Amino acid sequence: MNKTKSYKIIDELVVNPSFNEGDIQSILEDLRNENYTGPLSEYLFAAARFVREPHYGHKVFLRGLIEFTNYCKNDCYYCGIRRSNSKATRYRLSLEDILLCCKIGYNNGLRTFVLQGGEDMYFTTSRVVDIVSAIKKNYPDCAITLSIGEKDLADYKAYFKAGADRFLLRHETADYSHYAKLHPAEMNFAHRMQCLQELKDIGFQVGAGMMIGSPYQTMNNLITDLKFLSNFKPHMIGMGPFIPHNQTPFKDRLAGSVPLTLVILSLVRLLLPKVLLPATTALATLSENGTIKGLEAGANVIMPNISPIDIRNLYTLYNNKKITGGESLEGINKLKDMLNAHGYQAVATRGDSLI
Repeated sequence: MNKTKSYKIIDELVVNPSFNEGDIQSILEDLRNENYTGPLSEYLFAAARFVREPHYGHKVFLRGLIEFTNYCKNDCYYCGIRRSNSKATRYRLSLEDILLCCKIGYNNGLRTFVLQGGEDMYFTTSRVVDIVSAIKKNYPDCAITLSIGEKDLADYKAYFKAGADRFLLRHETADYSHYAKLHPAEMNFAHRMQCLQELKDIGFQVGAGMMIGSPYQTMNNLITDLKFLSNFKPHMIGMGPFIPHNQTPFKDRLAGSVPLTLVILSLVRLLLPKVLLPATTALATLSENGTIKGLEAGANVIMPNISPIDIRNLYTLYNNKKITGGESLEGINKLKDMLNAHGYQAVATRGDSLI
């Protein structure tokens, strides 16, 4: 197949953002032939920026990330806080700790707080509701995002009623057999998908997403992911390269490819022009200027970590996690300066989804 066809497919996606399996496969094959770093990649990135422009311009939404517990009942093969990791130093933040993080974030201009943690049974529905209610009471102009895993429908409804606006639940893979290779038998692909649909039905702004280059992942898996995302139309999509953790069964696996991650980011932006797309910490961990590269590929969200500095090294989903100075005014200002230097503008708003 000649390169010209792939350029035409990209042009068509700019005008008509609809998923066509054959077209996506053709583009990915051509991109792979140039190792995801040639002129076709640059053309794709430019197209992603072009379709982002009318919806978001050069605005980048900042979300304050609070990693409030690293206890988890699950044993996912890729994750450093899996329950079998006996070497992990576990912690939980108190309500007071969480509110202090929010205060610092709010004073630094953040208007969305992302509460992320393992599936920790200590944080019952009532405890999560208390946390959400307290944040909403103190900061009614802020959005609250939860990223706490698979729960029952009644739990999700309670969180929403308490004032949670968004929920992130990465689907990890849209292929049943691949899902089974990444998770123990007690975890269920169908239930993960059911949770995502329930969250959407309740009225949450929903985030899905996956690792790029996870063990056993094929190009067909990625195409299936893109098809799922195109059909499900989540409000947010979190994607980053797989990074191994030395206390997991995948400790000896190779990390995912940064160039491939950037290509997938761009394809997602073309398929869903209005989606909120983070440049993730994993991307920044593996690549110098990874955050800017993500934005240049179509991303428009950054999540500075505003967790207490003393626990930040303990929330290790993967090795060598990049630690940023988001906890301080200096750290947030440094991030804003970096964005300005590259032609982007950090905005202090909730940054709700346009989908």
